[in-house]
Amino acid sequence: MKSKEIKAVFILLLTAAIWGFAFVAQRAGMEHIGAFTYNGIRFALGSASLLPIIYFSGKNNKDAEAKPKADLKTTIKSGIMAGCILFIAASFQQVGLIYTTAAKAGFITSLYIVLVPILGIFLKQKTYSTTWIGAVTAAVGLYFLSINEDFSIQLGDLLQLIGAFFWAAHIQVIDRFVKNVDAVKLSSAQFATCSILSLITAFALEDISIGGIYLALIPILFGGIMSVGVAYTLQAVGQRYAKPAHAAIALSMEAVFAAIGGMLILKETMNLRGYFGCALMLAGMLITQTENIKTENK
Repeated sequence: MKSKEIKAVFILLLTAAIWGFAFVAQRAGMEHIGAFTYNGIRFALGSASLLPIIYFSGKNNKDAEAKPKADLKTTIKSGIMAGCILFIAASFQQVGLIYTTAAKAGFITSLYIVLVPILGIFLKQKTYSTTWIGAVTAAVGLYFLSINEDFSIQLGDLLQLIGAFFWAAHIQVIDRFVKNVDAVKLSSAQFATCSILSLITAFALEDISIGGIYLALIPILFGGIMSVGVAYTLQAVGQRYAKPAHAAIALSMEAVFAAIGGMLILKETMNLRGYFGCALMLAGMLITQTENIKTENK
């Protein structure tokens, strides 16, 4: 592996760490404000934090005129469509965190790595046998992590699982739009859309207070600026040099960092059955990427 690729993988691991610890911030923030209030402010900050990047990248990009760019209308339209799916995924995740731990939320959300190639079947994308082996392994892990002895599942885990499907759908939509629209501009537009929808829901369902927002300020800033603005930038830099499969594996460590953050900061605990389930789910995510690694190394 080249030095640039090694550095890129470490950058993506840092991205995964920020996203993993964001689960902790998301839980901590809801001690003072509602789920939709948190998401509304968080994604507003995330959208705003990308504006300087859009400005300076456009100003410094000498090849900007040589490359065809989508017009503003197309960018906004794409951002609104992606933002609506993001709103659904983020809402399931944030509300689910009220009823489950950061560790479990991190692992269940990371199932999108397995679900993306499965959803790709409906888009006539190629899948491999390892995709299904990984999916089955992850499903067994989910059983040990979340399914109780009476075959019931906790509400928070169920909400995270539903959200994982929307995270996977969101990735497929972004993959389609980013081919024609500037990625950073698309991200800023979708974050703004998600923020507006979240705030509308918050005003309808939650009591919003300045005092509560002030008390949740640090979790909000971490979730908005670090998790969205900084982590997105790091992801863009890392994926420029890392191979897609290596990037997916590095980013899947988000679940591990969520578990570490939950234990260290929130003092969360899990029984042996839960840890075994987490291990199987992580194995399933990695297995899903093995065929891609083989293809990239040829």
